[in-house]
Amino acid sequence: MAEEENNQQDVTATMPDSDVAKATTSGEMLAHDVAPNVDAQPGNASGTEAGKRGSRAQKVGIVASDKMEKTVVVRVDRLIKHPKYRRYVRRTSKFMAHDETGATIGDKVRIIETRPLSARKRWRVAEIVQKAEK
Repeated sequence: MAEEENNQQDVTATMPDSDVAKATTSGEMLAHDVAPNVDAQPGNASGTEAGKRGSRAQKVGIVASDKMEKTVVVRVDRLIKHPKYRRYVRRTSKFMAHDETGATIGDKVRIIETRPLSARKRWRVAEIVQKAEK
């Protein structure tokens, strides 16, 4: 018991309580000091982060279908090396893309990833790279 009293006597206040309260900052303020251009809430696009986006995925492909209104199906080909035979094999993916530019079948277009526009449409046509020959 005598040791506890000695320990309590050794503790002295280095700062008044009001100074300690001023020096103490919340976690949000500390995060703001570290990265002032990032908002505290994830997904919040207001404030300093508004207008800043990461680079969106881009692909170049051929329009396979334009039978819908303002929507085209873009076929994107890629070459992969076959794991066993070591030959290059063509793999094809089809993406539905929002089209305001008026692309037709056979056009080579650049598509950019965007927010979901419908159940299957998450891309939009950025530009027509090359028109199809008629």
